[in-house]
Formats: sequence, structure tokens, C-alpha cells
Amino acid sequence: MVFFSCAKVGKMVTMRGFARVEGGGSIIIGDYVKIWSHIGKTQLSVGKGALLSIGDHTFINTGVIISVRSKVSIGKYCQIANQVIIMDNDFHGVENRDTPEIPQPIIIEDNVWLATRCMILKGVTIGKGAVVAAGAVVTKDVPPYTLVGGVPAKIIRTIQPDVVA
Repeated sequence: MVFFSCAKVGKMVTMRGFARVEGGGSIIIGDYVKIWSHIGKTQLSVGKGALLSIGDHTFINTGVIISVRSKVSIGKYCQIANQVIIMDNDFHGVENRDTPEIPQPIIIEDNVWLATRCMILKGVTIGKGAVVAAGAVVTKDVPPYTLVGGVPAKIIRTIQPDVVA
């Protein structure tokens, strides 16, 4: 099982297929997390000194790539569709490609849905209950309970949060 390299794994965590997990950082996985890696390889790359945390009841579908060189925090009850890319770093500069860029943390709050093939780039916070449309590239913070889409992602509309009686 790939969880041998994790700092903490919650109860009832399930893996379908075999994810590629590499790097010298810390991975914390909450309770009831599901990670699929059966059609496309799910990849978790967490560099030395970096932290990836995945909240309770979160689902990560097949072919997802998460690259962490600082910190990526994924909340509870999140749905991450297939082939989503989450990167807290650029690996190199634009003008001078020999100059490494500084990674910036990504925070994905609770109940977020990341649709197929969207990209979440460094320094972004995605608010509670937000939805990122398929193929969107998120370069700026997303307010809670909003739907964003496009390249770069822009607010399409607000979403009514579920009211629990």
C-alpha cells in the first residue's frame, strides 16, 4: 500500500489502484478518504519539508496530480474529479528559467468541488462550498459558495449553500 510514506492516515481510507507517491515531505490523510488511481495514475509529489493534508470524507478521482513544495491543504467533504492538477509552485521563473520560483500555499476549504481537468495554481484559496468548472485555470482566490470557470477562472455566479435543519 502507498500509505507507508504518510505521516498520518485516518480510519477507513480506501485506494483503488496504485497511486504514485514521492518526495520527502509529510502527507496527512483524514478519515474516510477515497483515492482512485485505476484508469490514470494519481500522483502525489510532496517535496522535502512540504505538507499535503487531505480532510475527512474527501474523494480524489483517477489521474489527479498534486505537486507540493510548500503546503497544500484540502478540506473535508471535497470532490476532486479526474485529471485535476494542483500545484503550489512553478518550478522555474518566466524570464530566467534557471531561477527557482518561491512556492505559495494552496488552501482548499470544505465542501469544494473541482471538476474535470481544472488547474489550481500557487497561492490560491478556494472558499467553502465553491465549485470550479471543468477546464478552468484558477490563478486567484475563489470566494465561498461561488461557481468559477474559464481561463483564467472568473466568477460565473453565486451558489446557495445547503441549509441543514
